[in-house]
Amino acid sequence: HRFCRQCITSYWEKPAPSGDYDCPQCRKRSRTLPRAIVNHKDSLQRAIVNHKDSLKRRYECVIEGMETAGNQTPLNRIYTELYITEGESEGVNNEHEVWQLETASRTPTSHDTAIHCNDIFKPLPGQERSIRTVLTKGIAGIGKTVSVQKFILDWAEGKANQDVEIIFVLPFRELNLIKDLQYSLLRLLNDFHTELDIGNAKKLTACKAMFIFDGLDESRLPLDFQHNEKVSDVTQTSSIDVLLTNLIKGNLLPSALLWITSRPAATNQIPPECVNQVTEVRGFNDPQKEEYFRKRFSDEDLASRIISHIKTSRSLHIMCHMPVFCWISAIVLEHMLSTDKRREMPTTLTEMSIHFLLIQTSLKNQKYHGRDEMDQEELMESDKEILLKLGKLAFDNLEKGNLMFYEEDLKEAGLDVKEASVYSGVCTQIFKEESVLFQRVVYCFVHLSIQEFLSAVYMYHCYTTRNMDALKPFLKRKFRGASEELTLHELLKSTVDKALESKNGHLDLFVRFLHGMSLESNQKLLRGLVTQTESSPESVTKRKNISPERCINLFHCLIEMKEHSVQEEIQEYLRSENRSKNLSHAQCSALAYMLQISEEVLDVFNPKEYKTSEEGRRRLLPAVKRCRKALLAGCKLTDSFCEVLASVLSLNPSHLRELDLSNNDLKDSGVKLLSAGLGNPHCKLKTLRLSGCLVTEEGCASLVSALRSNPSHLRELDLSYNHPGDSGVRLLSAGLEDPHCRLEKLNVEHGGENRMKPGLRKYICDLTLDPNTVDRLLSLSEENRKVTWRTEEQPYPDHPERFEGCEQVLCREGLTGRCYWEVEWSGGADIGVTYKGISRRGEGDDCGLGFNDKSWSLFCSDNSYSACHNNHLTAINVPSSRSHRVGVYLDWPAGTLSFYRASSDTLTHLITFTSTFTEPLYPGFRVHYDSSMSLK
Repeated sequence: HRFCRQCITSYWEKPAPSGDYDCPQCRKRSRTLPRAIVNHKDSLQRAIVNHKDSLKRRYECVIEGMETAGNQTPLNRIYTELYITEGESEGVNNEHEVWQLETASRTPTSHDTAIHCNDIFKPLPGQERSIRTVLTKGIAGIGKTVSVQKFILDWAEGKANQDVEIIFVLPFRELNLIKDLQYSLLRLLNDFHTELDIGNAKKLTACKAMFIFDGLDESRLPLDFQHNEKVSDVTQTSSIDVLLTNLIKGNLLPSALLWITSRPAATNQIPPECVNQVTEVRGFNDPQKEEYFRKRFSDEDLASRIISHIKTSRSLHIMCHMPVFCWISAIVLEHMLSTDKRREMPTTLTEMSIHFLLIQTSLKNQKYHGRDEMDQEELMESDKEILLKLGKLAFDNLEKGNLMFYEEDLKEAGLDVKEASVYSGVCTQIFKEESVLFQRVVYCFVHLSIQEFLSAVYMYHCYTTRNMDALKPFLKRKFRGASEELTLHELLKSTVDKALESKNGHLDLFVRFLHGMSLESNQKLLRGLVTQTESSPESVTKRKNISPERCINLFHCLIEMKEHSVQEEIQEYLRSENRSKNLSHAQCSALAYMLQISEEVLDVFNPKEYKTSEEGRRRLLPAVKRCRKALLAGCKLTDSFCEVLASVLSLNPSHLRELDLSNNDLKDSGVKLLSAGLGNPHCKLKTLRLSGCLVTEEGCASLVSALRSNPSHLRELDLSYNHPGDSGVRLLSAGLEDPHCRLEKLNVEHGGENRMKPGLRKYICDLTLDPNTVDRLLSLSEENRKVTWRTEEQPYPDHPERFEGCEQVLCREGLTGRCYWEVEWSGGADIGVTYKGISRRGEGDDCGLGFNDKSWSLFCSDNSYSACHNNHLTAINVPSSRSHRVGVYLDWPAGTLSFYRASSDTLTHLITFTSTFTEPLYPGFRVHYDSSMSLK
């Protein structure tokens, strides 16, 4: 035997022997490798340690500036946490990145659940499902790859996800290189991670593994889930495409975890049934933007100046939700603020990109040619040839959707491989070379926006030099040659139309840059590279019947040209009385986005004024940043949205002067968050309404504390329909006595413990049916809380308020405040309210609920609902339900009467009437043949 028999069993339980091949028990020597008793588990653990070390070296640093050893920055030092949320798994988002900036820029609302990048495989609160495959989507430059890098680094350093034994990193850009080769999964993993040397399938299947596929949008694989053969053996050889589809389906290594990242338009390549959780990287919210710049610059004054400049331009500020744009802005603004030359600071994306190109080219020449700083024209002339070749490469591949380039792509653009290598080696922030699998070299622009910018520069150059062959795909009519005149207006118009034909908007940012290039000031910055022409805003101002998402991009085109006419039109629409058209969710997003980047502040913002769904109104909420008066009563906001409002109140400048949050379940926790903004010295709010928001003494204490910190502005505070208690009222009263406090009106009426019920049920009122009003064909029961239709007349005495000839009954109580009640019906019924003066005799319209100007009513039957006021009937379309219960909410002071279908704890809105009520309203009911109704 190679080892002593008595030692073999115990050997398996101990670490592998060191040195020569000695028996671990009796120390007898063996000249041959003891293959029969190799400890597979321990050898794998050693390999994993080496693997972790390899991943740490690979991901622990990022390169900033020119690629030198000194410019490697630890990721953990500069990493800023991104805002990641649970995404929508239904359907595919084919929007271009620019369209989705509204989503990225939207500060988190109460409907979003933030997810730390290390927790993406953990179920969200309330979820009990196990998660195998996560699909993370996000626009280019929003931080997907950096999130992956941080996840891997934290795992390799032992900080997170230690239940995962091994992580395999398989970027799609590297898988593209071997897409035509045959592999087994085992061999593929060994080739990608040579330090592992996984010798057999048992090692692989025995451990908890995780696969990361970064950059699905860069994939050149067909991913044919429908027709690819089934593979379940890790040693079976097949194509890369077959291996991936079987891994994702769970045929291969079904217990392994999978993380796939992608730009949104490419996510439809993965069948929804193969994905357990979709997450979305939203980029930086406003505080994270500032954190990024303060981490990047040790000079606090420089960081503050850069942040201040970005805040002066709404467009730049929103674009900085993309980490890559923060990076570009940091490079440009640091350079401009650090030099003595007084230049106009960039305020558009095109201007920022031009300055970025100038700075990088200048640094390249200083390093590579030893030249001092040259003037802009000389600078552009010196690099004109290589920049235009890069522009051609960018332009030719933009239409194809190619983001990664190989040697053959460079040759097609006229680029020599050596030339490209030299350029990428010294100017890594524009164009970079990567050595990937098998040391194959690939090239790419550092970000999609750089590729699209250089594409626009190249196209503009082709226009000025009359290179009609390059322009031909974008032109609607044929040109005989360079001698025939092509106006800039015609070119821009044609490119806009071409971009509008695209289903996923892949040309939108390119078109935006092209319009920016038409601006004379931008042409001057690039003199030596392009020649000067005229601008043409008309190319985008005359467009009809296009989607709102595309409107956003056309709006950006006008911003690049510094043309503000559309902003004025938006303000005109908002000021108009005619808003009868229904707005889709996308239109609401577009409108909110445009309002955010508009320089003009909206006087009044009330999402309920727009004809749209609840989701549409939610999408309008970001516009609260740009208004003076926000009417958000009853918008189903919760405590987490108060953090958003606090940030709005803390803005410098803060425009908000009146904020109505009544009838939202904000609770004390929400008031505490809101108070952080109220106490900020930038807050100038004068009126705050928190009526019916579940506020107790604790919330009152937060408000008093905020008023002590910032006492000079708030004049009116409405805390009615809450439960402050005596102690809360005393706290508020003591605050009023502060000589610095300017509060003039405090409302704590209608308080009590009953106001702490969630939703509308905090306004429940006790009603009874009035026997003096009931028609003789109706009978009352259950202590005058139920009414039933009868075939025989009931022996009621005569009374001037009794209905005669109309089977109706009113309640005793006349209502003037906020009241809610529920009614259960069977058969058919009309549920409504009326002034006391409604006619009581006969069957005419002046008697029937809803058929006159004194009453409002909801008609209920098994299959439908309809509403009526002043004889105007409105059909209500809602999904069918077994519920025969209706909730009625009257806000008499606000002039609203709402009807809901009630089932368990859910209220489904049916209709809301608005009016100016002038006297108390009495709940009333009309009972149909063989029907009944009861108050609940």
